Formats: sequence, C-alpha cells, structure tokens
Amino acid sequence: MTVPDILLHDGTSIPQLGFGVFQVPPEETAATVAQAFEAGYRHIDTAQMYENEAGVGAAIKDSGLARDDLYITTKLNNGFHRPDDARRAIDESLERLGLEQTDLFLIHWPLPTQYDGDFVSTWQALIEAQQAGKTRSIGVSNFQPAHLDRIVTETGVVPVVNQVEVHPFFANEDVRAANARHGVLTEAWSPIAQGKVNDDDTIGEIASLVGRTPAQVTLRWHVQRGDIIFPKSMKAERMRENFEIFDFELTPEQVSALDELDRGEAGRMGPNPDTFDYIPG
Repeated sequence: MTVPDILLHDGTSIPQLGFGVFQVPPEETAATVAQAFEAGYRHIDTAQMYENEAGVGAAIKDSGLARDDLYITTKLNNGFHRPDDARRAIDESLERLGLEQTDLFLIHWPLPTQYDGDFVSTWQALIEAQQAGKTRSIGVSNFQPAHLDRIVTETGVVPVVNQVEVHPFFANEDVRAANARHGVLTEAWSPIAQGKVNDDDTIGEIASLVGRTPAQVTLRWHVQRGDIIFPKSMKAERMRENFEIFDFELTPEQVSALDELDRGEAGRMGPNPDTFDYIPG
C-alpha cells in the first residue's frame, strides 16, 4: 500500500501518514520505530521533549533504508525558545538523530505567556536553520490563528504545516481555516482522540458498514479532509491496521456524520495553546 505524498508550499512533499512516537519510552523507541518501518511507515514524528530522538536515530541507522526514503520531523523544546538556545538545540537534535538535516523542524508550542510573549524570534531561529541547510522545511505546532498571523506578518515566512489537536470531537475548524488562508497544511495530533473514537456509536456504525475498525474510519476521515496524520501504537498489529486506510473511501454522507461529532472547545482533550505555559525543569 502506498502512502500519498502531499506537496508543501516550499516545493517539498510530505507523506500524509506517519508514525508518532509521543510517549514511547526512550529505551523502547528504537525497537518500536523498527516495527513501524517493517509495517511500511517512512514518516516519523518525534520531538525534543519526547526524549526519544536518539532511539529514532538508532532505528534509522539500523534500518538499511535510504535517507531519501525517510521523512523525519522533530520539534523544539519549550525551554529553548530564546534564539541562542534554539540554535544549539537544533544542532543537538541532529546529533541525537544521527542526521545532517531533518525534513521538518517545528516550534512545539507558542507559549504566548512565556518569554515576554516573543515567539517571533524563535521562529526566526528556525528560518536561519533552514537557510543553513539544517532542515528542509520549517513549521509550527499548536499555533492559534493569531499566533500564525503574527509570525507571518513579522517575518514574511509562512510555516509549511501547523500541527494541532484535531479529531472528530474537536475539529479545530478555526485553526484549520487560518492554516488554509496562509497555505499551511494541517497536521492532526491525537487523530483518534486517544482511542475514544472506539466508543462512539456513530463511528462504530460506519465502521460496521464499511468493514473497518473505528480507528481506521477516523483516520480515513482525516485523510479525505486533507489532514496529515501520525497515529501512535506500540503494537505491531495496530501499526499495520492504522496503515491500511488507503484502500477504501468514506461516502460524503459518512464524512458529514463524523463532522457532526464536533463539540467545539468542549471536545478539546489537550491543553489550550493560548494558556499552555509548560517549560521542562
């Protein structure tokens, strides 16, 4: 099964389906990513704050896969927003991953209540990293429309993606609309709502009709909306299941039925980016 590539506005492309390693223990990451490679994944999404970049790097090194066949994303630690810290942290990520260049580097959170509200200079540090060839593309994560507007206005450089919480219970449409207005693609984290889609009657009924699992139906909903997704599982069987979403389609009526599950802000499961201020100790 072939994962579609989606063209980014900087001329590069990204696989629409990837494998996320959030909360994968560092000591288990290499083996878990190796299983993901065996299942067919070539897009890996990690972050400095996950503390498992080295495990991803070990899996890449041992995989025998060509570098050009892989797409590797990582994200800046919340504690390293000051430009000098960001520059050093980017170099350290490359060292842990064993790479000369990442495919995509993101600001993990905007942290508007920290650093005197300055995330623009952090964005500028990523722009410099891209210009220096340390990453092919740059983007953001958890940016609200106002955050996105600000960095574009003040630097003139538009992120290629904005990775935000999106699932049927929290469609995050305001952010998706802001992304679309700027030509930014939406990456959806927590795409199956931490497994809660398995308990939803509407999704369950559609899954029965199409002969798929609720997770597969939900991931297919994302794909048909144009989202980039990277479900996480440490079970090989579930990895394969999440990968097998490109050989069926939902009808427009089925897509609409999932759209109607949106609860707005009440459906948000993660922190609100306007107030989230966590900085690792």
